[in-house]
Formats: sequence, structure tokens, C-alpha cells
Amino acid sequence: MLQRLKKWMLPIAMITGAVFYRYVQIISFLTPYLIFIMLLVTYCKLSLRNMNLSPLHAWLLGIQVIGSLLIYVLLYSFDPLVAEGTFICVFCPTATAAAVITGMLGGDIACLATYSLLSNMTVAIIAPFIFSFMGDHISLPFFESFLKIGTEMIPLLIFPFVCALILQKFLPKVHSALQNHQSISFYLWAISLTIVMGKTVSFIASRGNAEYKEEILIALFALIVCILQFILGKLIGKKYYNTIAGGQGLGQKNTVLAIWMALTYLNPLASIGPASYVVWQNSINSLQLWIREKRN
Repeated sequence: MLQRLKKWMLPIAMITGAVFYRYVQIISFLTPYLIFIMLLVTYCKLSLRNMNLSPLHAWLLGIQVIGSLLIYVLLYSFDPLVAEGTFICVFCPTATAAAVITGMLGGDIACLATYSLLSNMTVAIIAPFIFSFMGDHISLPFFESFLKIGTEMIPLLIFPFVCALILQKFLPKVHSALQNHQSISFYLWAISLTIVMGKTVSFIASRGNAEYKEEILIALFALIVCILQFILGKLIGKKYYNTIAGGQGLGQKNTVLAIWMALTYLNPLASIGPASYVVWQNSINSLQLWIREKRN
């Protein structure tokens, strides 16, 4: 029963958030706490002994950071809002569930897990600087903006890893319990997705009869960068004999975190990018799993 429910959890979460957005907004303050717990549960499963740095990780990080900034600069003159919505789809770190899909596709889970950690740590360190020059924070003095964003982003993305290490050292039973109950993060993800989708729909609804051209363009560009990231990740991964890990590492994003970052630090409408990316990446993952099942 639970396995069947999991297959439908994505559309259920998105539809629930969209339909009941007025009520979901009330608990939107819980999002960063849910993200923190999801990362903590995931990091409790990671084994530092099995983590090995590879040139592949450097390439993927370069595309994630430098590539996202290049896309932002190129699209800014076309439409600043589209630039923000597309930028966040590339800059966002790898999804915590990417390792699961990588394993199902027969890829190197350890390689992906290593990149997932590096990806999140990089965003935590760099995001305060980048977001200080985007969205509403551009009107604030740089140091004030940097400090404000840093005090929110760094604890959210780095402290879960620190807490996982502390639990492993001093509370091994608690660490083991979280390690053996990874399904917790799945249900927290569903709740988080419901909340961020509700908040996104609420913002769109508040615009009334606004022009929907930008919304469509943001979703379209999210589709383009989603496909490109999967393809580029696979091409680079192939050179290092990690085709699947490369594709999932670059293409599968932590969209809940991306939507939250867009709503918090960018123009809230930019959250349409990662919101639509949820659909695009899961469609690609479903297609990949279907092809693998057919081959087997």
C-alpha cells in the first residue's frame, strides 16, 4: 500500500498545495525546518569512508556555480525574471533522493553521495554572496545583505551534516535509528513540496490578471536547462566511467530547497522555475527507469 502511495506522492503533494494554498500558507514557516531534518536524515546515511573526490565532482560543481551565473547574465538582458527562474534551476544543489534513483539505474551511489554533500556545502558558502546581488536584497548594503542571508543559509545546509557527525560520535543509537529510517525524509519531502507549491500558487494568484507570458517562459527555460543538465552530466560522467552518477548529480535537483530559496531571496515569481522543474526532472527519471526496466 505504501509503495503504491509513494508512486503518487508527487502529484498528490503538488495538487494539495495548489488547491489548498490559502491554508498551506499558514504553515509555510516550517519549510526551512523540514529541509534541515531531511538533510540530517540523509547525512546520517552517508559514510565518509566511502567518499572519494573525483575530477567529475569538480566539473559538475563548475557547471552548477559558473554555469548558473553565465545563464543569469545571458538571460538578464532578455528578462530579469526569467533569468532568476532559470538561474535557480541550475544553481540549486543535488536532490537528497538522487542517490536512490542512481542506485535504481545501476549507477555509483558513493560517487553521487559525495557530490550531493559537496553540492550542498558549496551552495551554503556561495549563496549568501550571490543572493546579495539579486532580488530584493540588492537594495541593502552588501555586508548587511550577506550577513542576513548567511545566517539563514549556512545553518540550514551545513549544520545538518555537523549534527549527523555529532550524533554518530556521541549518540550512536539515535544516529542508527535515523540511518535505518530513511523513509522519514520522503514523507517530509512530500509535506515540504505541498507547502512550497502552495506558497508559489498563492503568489501567482495574488497577481490577479497579470500577464502570464513570463510564467510560461520561466517554465519553458526550466525544461530546457533540465534536459541540458541531464545530458551534459551524462557526457562528462562518461569520461570518468560514471555516466549515471554524472547525469543524476547535475540534473536531479533539490527542488523544495530551490523553491524556498527563490521565494525567500529572489522575485517570488521565479519559484515557477523550480516548481516546474519538479515535473520535468521526475518525467525524465520515470523515462530512465522505464527504459532500464525494458532492457532488463
